[in-house]
Amino acid sequence: MAAVANEAAAAASIEGSATETIEKPLPHKLERKWTFWFDNQSKPNQGAAWGTSLRKIFSFDTVEEFWCLYEQIFKPSKLPVNADFHLFRAGIEPKWEDPVCATGGKWSVTSSGKANLDTMWLETLMALIGEQFDEADEICGVVASVRRQRQDKLALWTKTAANEAVQMSIGRKWKEVIDVTNKITYSFHDDSKRERNAKSRYNV
Repeated sequence: MAAVANEAAAAASIEGSATETIEKPLPHKLERKWTFWFDNQSKPNQGAAWGTSLRKIFSFDTVEEFWCLYEQIFKPSKLPVNADFHLFRAGIEPKWEDPVCATGGKWSVTSSGKANLDTMWLETLMALIGEQFDEADEICGVVASVRRQRQDKLALWTKTAANEAVQMSIGRKWKEVIDVTNKITYSFHDDSKRERNAKSRYNV
């Protein structure tokens, strides 16, 4: 009886030691922290100021969190018409009025369909969190917009609109990332504030 008890104790000791030595894999930390935002303008409140429907959804800083969020929630094809998904660097709001965005602008590209929008969105997200842009510090975030009468579109927001060399470099890289051959255009936020259909300043 004592021998059986000793064997059981030894087995328990070995099992406990093995459990202690097996460590859970550490999450893969990203270079920066990012935040998903959601804006549903399909049912706007009468008289409500722009941006009142904008909601911060979730911030993340690991690869594992990103994939969990993307797979479960953040695909543009799941959005209602006139809704937007945003992925911006943590601490930056996706608004013209944000101090980081105030003197910036955006590269824009239209999508031929929901599947195409999802693909370009995912490729852009991976390029951003994977630090694939040489001018990563210049990028604020990206917006996916679902529209019915107008085509769905993506917009890549940057900080310093007047720096043409930097913006052109970002534009060329983004075209490569999303694999488009058609021209994409860059507009200044200041121009867009003054005129709804402001002319683009740069194109690649």
